Amino acid sequence: METHQVPDTSPTDQKSSARNLRHAAASGWIGSALEYYDFTLYSQAAALIFPTIFFPSTNPAMAIITSLATYGVGYVARPIGAVVLGGLGDRHGRKHVLVIAMLLMGFATFGVGLLPTYGQVGVLAPVLLVVLRLVQGFAVAGELGGSNALVVEHAPDAKRAFFASFNLQGSQIGSILAILILLPLASALPKEAFESWGWRVPFLLSAIVVVAGYIIRRTVEEPAVYLEQAAEAKKHKAPVVEVFTRYPRVVLICIVCTLANVIGTATLVFGVAYGKQESYGIGFTTSEFLWITLIINAASAATIPLFGKLSDKYGRRIPMIIGTLGGGIMSIPYLYAVQAKNFWLVLVFGLLAMSVFFQMWNATFATAYQEQFPVRLRVTGFAVSQNVGLMLAAFAPSVFSAIAPPGTQNIPLEIGLTTLCITVVAAVAALFLRNANGKSLEA
Repeated sequence: METHQVPDTSPTDQKSSARNLRHAAASGWIGSALEYYDFTLYSQAAALIFPTIFFPSTNPAMAIITSLATYGVGYVARPIGAVVLGGLGDRHGRKHVLVIAMLLMGFATFGVGLLPTYGQVGVLAPVLLVVLRLVQGFAVAGELGGSNALVVEHAPDAKRAFFASFNLQGSQIGSILAILILLPLASALPKEAFESWGWRVPFLLSAIVVVAGYIIRRTVEEPAVYLEQAAEAKKHKAPVVEVFTRYPRVVLICIVCTLANVIGTATLVFGVAYGKQESYGIGFTTSEFLWITLIINAASAATIPLFGKLSDKYGRRIPMIIGTLGGGIMSIPYLYAVQAKNFWLVLVFGLLAMSVFFQMWNATFATAYQEQFPVRLRVTGFAVSQNVGLMLAAFAPSVFSAIAPPGTQNIPLEIGLTTLCITVVAAVAALFLRNANGKSLEA
């Protein structure tokens, strides 16, 4: 009689699998928290503080454009990091790349808090700022790809997006933590004190997150589905070459889908500069926008797991398309509310754009992208696709500032419609993603 091997489903094995999933989820959560702790600190500082302390004050409009461009520069290094760290994650394991990414991110974020200002060292100040942004971008490129692969490969097939959504929830918690530290400093300190040393405090505190993340990541085990193919993966010297030769269409689709991130750069980066910088003449305070960003991120932390669970049930494409289009549309009334200097309308449209529509996309995309690539190319395929798309979206704030500098008429409609057009393109691309919810990732 033919016999079949019965999988080990003993209580001990089940407990081990559950423990590994918890460790993987915690590792991804804290890595995303650090990434977006930095993301929020830097995006807020680039819009609120850096134009006046890292760049010459003779041309305020150019200082804003250049400061927002340094925000985008961090994304230039991401494709390089995606190739290097993605290949490391596919050939030598998800765990190794996560430890390296964590340490590099922490070093760069801490370093920003130690930088001298333009008034102290002149042009060297923005040069050093750009160098550290490049290090951050390189490190972050391997972070979400590696951590998300770790989670989805440990998770049950029917609940992949739900568990992976906690990685993205970590990003909201990181943003909340950054603002909770920035807000009292910006509110309580005199302007001179905040601009001289107060803004540095949250960057320096990133060291605590790095230590905690390193300890957690040392306990993570590689997924069984990866270990089964690890020997085969090590035979391939350059996973990125195979990704582009075998899956060029998938890479292009994912890159274009990632342009949905323009929703966030239009609202919480350009929108902040538009409302706060004196040259635009609107007059929001730093603390007002920090409160808005804090509330939006708190709401987003609650909605992300919900949308992840819904995508497990109904598929990846529907929430990604609805979320992308809805967020693009909401950017228009959001910017009009900024122009009207109406705090409560800015908050309402910000919640709709970012906590509802964008999180439909955000809670879903990482799992959707992971499902497009086989195990031995998964980290590289995801990292390259996501980070090339993010690099393009990250320069949107400086492009918006160049299109609509201070004095431009009808900025909300001009920038809002530009944002909407980009999100329409991203939504169309999502139509061509393969729906693989509930299916095995062993291929």
